[in-house]
Amino acid sequence: MLSLFGLLLGLALLIWLTMRGTELLVAAPLCALLVAAMSGFAMFPQLAAPDAPSFTVSYMRGFVDFVQSWFFMFLLGSLFGKMMECTGAADSVANWIVARLGAKHAVGAVVAACAVLTYGGVSLFVVAFSVYPMAVSLFRRADLPRRFIPSTIAFGSVTFTMTSAGSPEIQNWIPIRYLGTTPYAGWEVSLVVALFMLALGRWWLLRLVRAASATGERFEARAADPEVHDRDLPAVWRGLVPLGVVLIAAFLLHEALAESALIVALGAGVLVALALNFRYAHRVGAAVTAGSLGALVAIANTSAVVGFGGVAKLTAGFQAAVEAMTSLPGSPLIGAGIAVSVIAGLTGSASGGQTIALPLIAPHYLDQGVDPEALHRVVAISSGGLDSLPHNGYVVTTIRAICNESYAAAYPSFAALTIIVPVLGTILAVVLFSL
Repeated sequence: MLSLFGLLLGLALLIWLTMRGTELLVAAPLCALLVAAMSGFAMFPQLAAPDAPSFTVSYMRGFVDFVQSWFFMFLLGSLFGKMMECTGAADSVANWIVARLGAKHAVGAVVAACAVLTYGGVSLFVVAFSVYPMAVSLFRRADLPRRFIPSTIAFGSVTFTMTSAGSPEIQNWIPIRYLGTTPYAGWEVSLVVALFMLALGRWWLLRLVRAASATGERFEARAADPEVHDRDLPAVWRGLVPLGVVLIAAFLLHEALAESALIVALGAGVLVALALNFRYAHRVGAAVTAGSLGALVAIANTSAVVGFGGVAKLTAGFQAAVEAMTSLPGSPLIGAGIAVSVIAGLTGSASGGQTIALPLIAPHYLDQGVDPEALHRVVAISSGGLDSLPHNGYVVTTIRAICNESYAAAYPSFAALTIIVPVLGTILAVVLFSL
């Protein structure tokens, strides 16, 4: 009981400190230390019993594993966004979209760009890096409140595309290992749910933006924003081609190289963006430096939270929570959805929630005769709900490291679109599979 209380207290403290803007490199290990102490972990491995966990090893294993897995994706994703920015390619695409669709479609254009890249296999973190310069340009020209940029990027990335049938994102692929399904499992229901989430989220997002604009909120320029005054911009096709290269390369190489395909795709995107638009580029060296430093800050913040999860998942309290969530009575699909969503919330990770829950719930439900395709789709969709609590690495990176917004300004709409909309989508999926 003390371990579970410590886990919940540490999680609550981490969320509170994150919302208050506390540096994550301090807040996350501090909260992890609280969790470890209340679970009886030794501080150092030298003080731990044989095979018993220690705070420093558990925390740093989670931290380092994430850096090892994602460093090149973060670096190249940040550089790709900076190349699109410093060459004017992002502004060129933004101008073209606004000229043809009108400023009122700026939000939809950002959502569409994120959706295409996400469904094409580009990492969620990378999509945020890559689309942000374009989003700033669009919001500037449409004169919309910039605090909605994180919500717009996230809605296009982690809702109706991330967990849909056919998506190459890992959240759609993890269940295959445990259920023997395919990425297209339950595609009919998945299509209906994806359209539902798209329609609901788009309506809600536009309503929030319009309400803020009606009260006098406008776009506020910042010194760090891309410079767009008095400069020649490349033709729009020069901005679209690098995006297409990233999308196509990631799609074609995904099966052969898995996540490593992103390294090739983003590297190619950086080179193509620079080659096609070199004569329009301003201060390339400064852009590379800024992109590199931005990637380091983003991955460090994210890894700090992942380290917290590395400690939490080893505690007795976490194991008790997992057992309780995976033993819920009632419909197997309801139990599976709740279990995966809650565990994803505790770990701050959709993929983490699936990886922990599926080895426990999959054999149990399959033995009961539950349709593996239905289980696959419900697990995938539900993992994208509570994972978006404030301590989630993607949330932290998108709001603070990439968009430089405060939680107070950006998170309410972010939560509405990335928690409530996917939870409602999960409910709809369970209902449709039960018919």
